[in-house]
Amino acid sequence: MRMKQQTLAMAAYQTFENYRKPTRRDEFLKSKEAIVPWSALCEVIEPYYPKAGNGRPPIGLERMVRIHFIQHWFNLADLACEEALYDSASLRRFVGIDLGREPVPDSTTITKFRKLLNDHKLGEALFAQVGWELQARGFKVNTGTIVDATIIGAPSSTKNADKARDPDMHRTRKGNQWYFGMKLHIGVDSQSGLAHSAVVTAANVHDKHPLPDLLHGNEQRVYGDSAYASQKELIAAKAPNAKDFTNQRSRYAGIIDEAVRAKNRNKSRIRSRVEHVFGVDKHLWGFGKVRYRGLQKNTTRAFTALALANICLARQELMAQVRP
Repeated sequence: MRMKQQTLAMAAYQTFENYRKPTRRDEFLKSKEAIVPWSALCEVIEPYYPKAGNGRPPIGLERMVRIHFIQHWFNLADLACEEALYDSASLRRFVGIDLGREPVPDSTTITKFRKLLNDHKLGEALFAQVGWELQARGFKVNTGTIVDATIIGAPSSTKNADKARDPDMHRTRKGNQWYFGMKLHIGVDSQSGLAHSAVVTAANVHDKHPLPDLLHGNEQRVYGDSAYASQKELIAAKAPNAKDFTNQRSRYAGIIDEAVRAKNRNKSRIRSRVEHVFGVDKHLWGFGKVRYRGLQKNTTRAFTALALANICLARQELMAQVRP
């Protein structure tokens, strides 16, 4: 997406700041400009996006997609995203906004676009499209899948207008600690480390229940932590040729089976790749806590965040393909 001829406002920014150097944000946005399949992702949304008519013409679709991705990359609410675009020239350049010609889309416009994606479940469609684009660029779904789940926290307070917690979220215990929120279950390719499937549930759903939905069916091996131990029937229901490489219980009546423990340690060297996906989602994108009320809105955010995480994890190979 190219901007029109620059106004004095934008030209002055580039001309008179002689000592400015690229920041990490500049380099980050530059890499995303090159490797994100913008046209393919816009094609997913275009059938549902408002068309120009007699009323106010809609803002360009790619511009809104870029703003939406900025929200995920920098963990910004709708109003905070509007203010960040006014505040940051590098964000405006990435989106293609020249304040000498036009204002930044307001927070209401950003909210309506997010609602459009949620109403048509386009987060899932964007995740699938990114997967197809990556496969077209040489990232194959191989014969091993790592399954895992992580808890995404939600506010447990009842100090709100409804005087109640979010009914879509639930409590669960992990170890001796109680958590309230939802769970993100993912299936990750054991070689590339990229997520190929995901399921979002309330936090009280056991990790093993979405297991068949996380497998693509052609697996030869399935890796997982002890929550998936002894689930051969569930694995066989979707991937009949897969062998169970999940971690098994190594402690019985206070006695540790060192042989099983050693096997688990070897499996975990491969299984740990799933944590890279969670690390990007929760620590880089800030998705350690829900932003919205209700499971569906957070599901849309989760799938979009996973799509962007896959692009992030594959960035070195993708950048190598676009370099001259």
